[in-house]
Amino acid sequence: MKKDEQQSGSLSGQADEIFLAALEFECTEEQRSYVKGACGSNADLLREVELLLDSLEHSKGFFEDSSPARITAAEISRTLTELPAFYENLKSSLPDDGEVGKQIGPYKLLQKIGEGGVGNVYLAEQEKPVRRRVAFKIIKRGMDTKSVIARFEIERQALAMMEHPNIAHVIDAGETELGRPFFVMELVHGVRITTFCNENQLGIRDRLSLFVQVCHGIQHAHQKGIIHRDIKPSNVLVRLHDGVPMPKVIDFGIAKAALDDAVSGEADFTRVEPFVGTPAYMSPEQSQPGVDVDTRTDIYSLGVMLYELLTGAPPFDQKELMQSGYDGMRRVLLETDPARPSMRLSHLDESARREVAEKCGAEVRYLQAALHGDLDWIVMKALEKDRSRRYETVDALAMDIERFLHNEPVLARPPSRRYRFRKMVSRNRTAFISGTAIGVLLLAWMASSSLLLVREQKLRVAAEDRERIAQAAFLIGAGNLEEADRLAGQVEALTPSLEAESVLRTLGEWHALHGRWEDSAERFRLLIKVDIKDSSWAITDDLLMAGPILIEQGDVAGYEIFRQAAVEKYHDTTAWVFAERTLKVSMLMPADDSLLQQIEPLSELVASGSGGEVAGNGMSAWGGIALSLVSLRTGDMAGAIRWSRWSSDCPDYNPSRTAISHAIHAMASVEAGDMNSARHELELGQQLVDAVFSRSLVRGSATEGFWYDWVYARILMREAESYIR
Repeated sequence: MKKDEQQSGSLSGQADEIFLAALEFECTEEQRSYVKGACGSNADLLREVELLLDSLEHSKGFFEDSSPARITAAEISRTLTELPAFYENLKSSLPDDGEVGKQIGPYKLLQKIGEGGVGNVYLAEQEKPVRRRVAFKIIKRGMDTKSVIARFEIERQALAMMEHPNIAHVIDAGETELGRPFFVMELVHGVRITTFCNENQLGIRDRLSLFVQVCHGIQHAHQKGIIHRDIKPSNVLVRLHDGVPMPKVIDFGIAKAALDDAVSGEADFTRVEPFVGTPAYMSPEQSQPGVDVDTRTDIYSLGVMLYELLTGAPPFDQKELMQSGYDGMRRVLLETDPARPSMRLSHLDESARREVAEKCGAEVRYLQAALHGDLDWIVMKALEKDRSRRYETVDALAMDIERFLHNEPVLARPPSRRYRFRKMVSRNRTAFISGTAIGVLLLAWMASSSLLLVREQKLRVAAEDRERIAQAAFLIGAGNLEEADRLAGQVEALTPSLEAESVLRTLGEWHALHGRWEDSAERFRLLIKVDIKDSSWAITDDLLMAGPILIEQGDVAGYEIFRQAAVEKYHDTTAWVFAERTLKVSMLMPADDSLLQQIEPLSELVASGSGGEVAGNGMSAWGGIALSLVSLRTGDMAGAIRWSRWSSDCPDYNPSRTAISHAIHAMASVEAGDMNSARHELELGQQLVDAVFSRSLVRGSATEGFWYDWVYARILMREAESYIR
């Protein structure tokens, strides 16, 4: 009997998962087609899921009838009797605008702005500690089953782990009085990326530049161990920030932990893998039950979105896929090769071609020429059916697009001599035209065979190094970091690239999390040297990690060189966050007068953005830490105490930031002669630090403190102890 109950429970769990996935489809026909394919030959499972759908349709008819007086008590009784036991959990999952106007903690729900199968998203106003508009996502009433809560928690934890300008970030999380989980995100005022590009008639180069930013955001997610699994234009919103378009990736509702189970805390959550995602944008492997996905599934989806940005439509039409049924859909995704972007454009009729070209701000012939060649190769490599033939990482895809934008050879096609020469001519067009004749230059180029041999040898070594990096990136995605680290150590002459940076960053962080500071420092030293192609946001993120690693390794001289270079690079920045990060990483140890004079402009910039009027903003709270460190190093003990108190009093409590505040406060109290306060602050901070380092160090999050924030705290705690001694 017990075995039968377990089998029944397992069946119900699978039915629950497939039912929830079916709710992602808009119409009944699509839901039914999906369910038949997902259940396969399991008749019992199919019957249970169809009963759920029937119950939902029945409940809609009951609750949406505009003439309730016509329904008799007997009919109501019969309806409720026919529904399964879980009916009470379903009836409140219907459109639920009754939430509008409610007050949940400091948030007042103003308007429903989105709805999924299990949750609603509301425009809300946060009333304290600051007044601002936010996006409030909450599980629908009655849908708080174990599997739904697990999925909801994965999205919440996935977003909390990430801190990137191209990913919507989590502000708060909690539960209502009735125990319904919710989380609060930044409100992204934007439109889907395809709509933005078309309405503003962005050209190919502008579209590619925007797409590269999206790649940076997804790569950041992958580095945190998260696969999005539902990348599509509606999940990438673009808004103008100071007149510059900035894309934001949203909706990690079906995200998956890629490297470990630390996100979900429940290793068997993905054991039953229903058909999840949006068919037109999902990878072939997503359509195969039982096949695990890795980061390359997101690369395929990015390829589909890039295809649509360039041609006006995805490779396969969503409606046609759904009409073909579950098996037909899988057959298309697994076996049918899409037309290359340039061929897709040529197959359109004249009016459709003109429409696509007009949206791209170009004439048809120029658009066709732009797509033919490199862009065809890049897109088709991302769309490979065999994932082992796709780009190994999102950074590799972004890097190839940047090569195209800079008229450099792309890796998505065989680099023949003729091809490389044509690229060289394209990059140096003025020089070649101003010469006597291209033919003469070509002959001269061919005559210098010995030089070419040397160059070819260097190119071969560089290609081998790139291959090692690509293999290392693949191994990292598969979780084999030891072998990836061995390959990275064999690189002879690393060429700066986004993919190389990603590999070194991941391996350096991996060593640090295991306390291997010397190995970690080696990876970060090399990373800082090649860290030239990424955005300043990513580079300063690397600086935050590299600084404490050098100190923990005991390389004080190396840290001095490192922080001097960091200050020289960002001493004239106008970006608040870069100034704050540079101050924090360069003030970890006492500094000489020369360095302190160099950071004055940075201190002024950070101080201008930190104050009571923005208290509660996490960035400003970290700014208080930076300013308290500067005050400590310049001998302004009153300022150090004031800023450390201000930071720790900010309402968005962060334990790592609080520990750092205690350490700085303790040192400043010693200098001020208040030993009782110094010992008290040291004890409070040490308790927080000991609690973290008594167990294995983990990546952490923006709300609990990343691992390097805790290393900062430990370094400053050691210094505070020496002050008191």
